[in-house]
Amino acid sequence: MDWSSWWSTYSTLVLSIGVYGLMAISIYITLSCGLLSLANAAFMGIGSYVSAVATMQFELPFSLALLLGTLTPSVVALIIGVPVLRLSGVYLAMATLGFGEVVRVVALNLDITGGPLGLNGIPLLTEWWHVLLALILVLILLNALRHSKIGRAFEAIREDETAARLMGIATHHIKLLAFVLGAAIAGLAGGLNAHYTFTLSPGNFGFENAVDILTMAVLGGIQGLIGPLLGGAIITLLPELLRSLEEFRMAANGVILIAVVLFLPQGIWDPRRFRRWLKKRATHVDA
Repeated sequence: MDWSSWWSTYSTLVLSIGVYGLMAISIYITLSCGLLSLANAAFMGIGSYVSAVATMQFELPFSLALLLGTLTPSVVALIIGVPVLRLSGVYLAMATLGFGEVVRVVALNLDITGGPLGLNGIPLLTEWWHVLLALILVLILLNALRHSKIGRAFEAIREDETAARLMGIATHHIKLLAFVLGAAIAGLAGGLNAHYTFTLSPGNFGFENAVDILTMAVLGGIQGLIGPLLGGAIITLLPELLRSLEEFRMAANGVILIAVVLFLPQGIWDPRRFRRWLKKRATHVDA
């Protein structure tokens, strides 16, 4: 199989790995701040619809459509985050899940989003280098953020929010920043996704998608930026790798995920576990 035929067959899969890597990173940001938010699928949906409508209805350039798809969910996150982020734990998860349902119902009932039929015939504008460039820029930004004062504030809030507040950290503002950043990255991923899948449907951004995105981050591990990317790639590839199992494919998928969660509770990418393993190996070699 030559390159052109391989790419025509697997290009959608490759682009999906990159896009869902971005989605896993988007929820990694909120998890790194101790926020169990399930709104990222809804933010992806907002970014998808806004960017698709921008190119289809208003014929805006792709770059401007992506910018609108990134900024719109950020503004929405800023608006809903002020009251919602006063909640925590399962209550925050329920509130953000409810927000996702609101977004789905609104998309079902608006003419501009195509209603229940969704949007079809979206221009195929996303290229592989768009996704790669988006991943590189996001990783550079978040890596710098992790090693900054804000990144240390994220970690402090995740470990103990009360102690962080007593240390003088503006916990609500920091959590709001994490929420908005996650929404922006999810919106960017949605804009890229819309312009290579050709079609959008409100059902693409419901509860199942929200859980899948959370699973990507937890499976890969939230101890660093590599973990979510790894989890996103695995969850995206598993259905394709298990295609030969046919009707048992989803069951095998679930068994693999359960095994990873049971035996690798910190996720697949756990630098601390790797360091312990290397230290133990070095001890055995010296002995």
